Amino acid sequence: MRALVIRHDHLSLSGPVGDRIAQLGYEIDELTVVPAERYDRPGVEFDFPDPVGAGYDLIVLLGAPWSVYDRASVGPWIDGELELLRTAHAAELPVLGICFGAQALATALGGSVEAAPRHEIGWSAVESDVPELIGAGPWFQWHFDRFVVPPSAVELARSAVGPQAFRAGRALGVQFHPELDEKTLLQWLDSGGRREARAHGEDPDRLLAETRARHEESRQRAYDLVDAFLEQIAGVGTAAETADDPGRAA
Repeated sequence: MRALVIRHDHLSLSGPVGDRIAQLGYEIDELTVVPAERYDRPGVEFDFPDPVGAGYDLIVLLGAPWSVYDRASVGPWIDGELELLRTAHAAELPVLGICFGAQALATALGGSVEAAPRHEIGWSAVESDVPELIGAGPWFQWHFDRFVVPPSAVELARSAVGPQAFRAGRALGVQFHPELDEKTLLQWLDSGGRREARAHGEDPDRLLAETRARHEESRQRAYDLVDAFLEQIAGVGTAAETADDPGRAA
């Protein structure tokens, strides 16, 4: 089994989401769209693979610090990503979109992305219609936009700011960050996140301390989300539930 993980920038890691996918037997190909030297000028040229022709069984799209609709910043590569998502959806390939990835998924399937009425930064619970798939959390959030659920999709969870999860066929989009761990947060904070958090009234040191304190529980929630996505949305199970279940024993 092969999984394609799309990293939009060098600071976004797949964390426990990627760990769980690997534990379940997937060979992971990671592609980074915007290299580190172009982080401040992300309008690069990028050729996305044909997910069907390349033989992928799963696609995971991570977050990004930009907006899907900000063509002046992201430039031409967003069109290639939207086409990849439409191709995957038409071929019924399982897709998990996270934050920016979920917003791109929503856009590709006929929804849209808009500025949220206020930011969400930090750990917070969500209201879920399907707790066996999307737990209440708390989940880590860091976003200023929100997606509008595509007409053919079903909203699964929400917060006071907007939708938090939707399903469209074998695709799942989540606004929050199940992949977030201390390593990723440190990279964000050290690359302008501290300043951004303070500008929006958030304490970056508190965010980091809470992330460290929640390490075990948040990792398990990420594993559970991946398992539930594969079983309930992708319909592929979790590779024998791994007799010793290394994800849960870790």
